[in-house]
Parts: sequence; C-alpha cells; structure tokens
Amino acid sequence: MEQTTEGAAKIRVGEGTFYNPKMRKLRDISVVFLKALGMRNTRLLDATAATGVRGIRYALEARIRDGVLLDINPAAYRNARANVRLNGLKLRVLGKSLQEFANTSKESFDIIDLDPFGTPVPLVHDALKLCKRHAVLMVTATDTATLCGAEAAACLRNYGSVPVHNEFCHEAGVRILLSFVAREAAQFGFGIEPLLSISDMHYMRLFLRLEQGADKAHESVRCSGFGAYCSNCHNFVYEAGIEHRADAKCSYCGKHMQFFGPLWLGKLHDRQLLGRMLHLCDGNDADAEKLLELAREELDTPFFYSVPKATSYLGLGSVSPARVLATLSKRHRATKTHFDESGIKTDAGIGAVIDAVRRVSKE
Repeated sequence: MEQTTEGAAKIRVGEGTFYNPKMRKLRDISVVFLKALGMRNTRLLDATAATGVRGIRYALEARIRDGVLLDINPAAYRNARANVRLNGLKLRVLGKSLQEFANTSKESFDIIDLDPFGTPVPLVHDALKLCKRHAVLMVTATDTATLCGAEAAACLRNYGSVPVHNEFCHEAGVRILLSFVAREAAQFGFGIEPLLSISDMHYMRLFLRLEQGADKAHESVRCSGFGAYCSNCHNFVYEAGIEHRADAKCSYCGKHMQFFGPLWLGKLHDRQLLGRMLHLCDGNDADAEKLLELAREELDTPFFYSVPKATSYLGLGSVSPARVLATLSKRHRATKTHFDESGIKTDAGIGAVIDAVRRVSKE
C-alpha cells in the first residue's frame, strides 16, 4: 500500500480509494482557514472522506479533535479508518452516505466539509440538517463546465440559474453556487456569510459561516440578482432582485445584452480573515499564498473587465494589463482579480476602461 505525507498527516492510499495530490493546495488553504478561525473544541463532519486526509489534517494541524468522517465506498471507509489509527487519532469513521447519516443521526456539527466529485447539489440540503448555529460550511464544486456555461441546461436544472460562458464565467459560477447555497440555507432559517470564495484549476470552493434567523435568511436571499452581458463590447451590468427585464440594450454600444442568473451579488471574502490566513501561511505553498493575496486585494464588486477582450473589441494589439490597471487607478478604484490574470475589477464603467486601454496602446 502506497504511503505519503501531506502536511502533518501520514496517509496510506489503498486500492479503490481516491487521492489527488494536485488538490493539496486546496487542502492547505482549508487547513489555514480553520486555523485562522481558531475553531478549537468544535465538532467536525467530513462528509466525503475518501482517504480521510482532510479530516486528519484538520485534527492534527487545526487541533479539531472531535469529528466524524463519512464515506459510503467500503474501500474508502476501511482506508480512512486505517489512516485515522495510523495518525493516532480518535475520529469516528462511518461507512455511510451523508443522506443516510443526516436522516438517522441526531448529531450536529460546528464545521461541515463537502468536497465531492462533481456537483455538491445532492449533498447541501442534508448537510444543512446537521449544522449548529453559526456553523462553518465548506463546499466544493468540480462541475465547472456546468457552472461556467458550457453545459447551460445542466446549470439551470441543477442550480436553478442561467450561466454565462464568457471571460468572467468562473466568477459567475462561484456566484451561482453561492446563490444556490443561500436559497437552500434559507429553508433552514440560515443566512450565509461568505468568508472566502475561490475558483482555481478545475474546482470552485466556498467557505461560509451560517447565521441563524429569519432576517439573516431573508437578507441572504436578497443578495441574489441578475446580470446582463454584451458580447460585442464586453460591457456588463447587474441588479439585485428576483426578476430581470425581458430585454436590454448595452448603454455603451447599443447591442442586445444576454441575461444570466440568479446569482450572488454580495461580497465574496472577509478581508480581515484573509489577512490572518496569510499571516499563518508557512511559505511552503507559494501558489496558495498568491491566490489568497489576490483574493484579499481584489475589489469587492461583481465581475471584471478583460484587457484582451477590450483590445480585441478596439482592434488593437496586446497591451499590458498592469499598465491599464495603473492608468485606471489614477482616477478610479481598480485591482487585479484571482479569477483571471488579465482581468481588472473596478468601479469605473466600460467607457473609462476602454479609454485606459486606448491610452496605454498609444503610449
């Protein structure tokens, strides 16, 4: 049996058990997230345990020693149980699905981690049944083709939203996922507070705090709305609300705009928490630290402008996104974004972005 070390955990990967070493960056971020929250003496549920590496690392590195690891796959169940013993822990490992556990157990948890293969949609409702007041919920989606609009019908069917397939589709996908979780949580009287919301490689990941109360639930649902996108000049607009206009013309070029949503229009991150997370990073994962730094610095406004899309619309050669950012920053708030290395988040409108691109091109 193959054995490896990840963080403080020793892991043996048994036959028939899934372990993806490329996802270590996400697990590193998840560990430092829990460390930054300081959530000791709490109860953890890892609902999709596989080898058990996440729950074991949380116990060893974030000092969360009371927890349950679930996996319905018999091979994974045996493997996770052996790895818990290998690391000298007393976490409980159960060979059950989340659905079975949620509907037969009277337990509740402070931290729940959902990291399935594909969509988390079938798991979120049952996970919410097990959440304590002010619980932390972590949700991963790897069905990015669905959330990013390549499979629009599946997105409407699974998430109840019309996606968009353009330069900011990954951010829109994260916001569609947030809107879905907010609607599900509202059924249990929970509002959601996004603490960190990221898109990286082939996955999207939400780190949320639940806040109980009808007012909180109502407030979260009201954070959703619709966007409209112009495929000609790449302008966009967005508006909170449960309904969207049947038709709209772009205010910049006059072309028809494509509607998408509903999706979350509120904040994506807690900057103070991200600062604590960066302080706790040990320097062993530069990619994770870069992602967290970009997330902390990016402007908290929906969507961004792609510099290559702007130059294409203007029929210009390529220009430096950094120089466009510097030009915009003289008169407007503008930042990079972790969603796209050539994208700029700004409170400026499309006209100011186009002017900045023209100015940099002439220089």
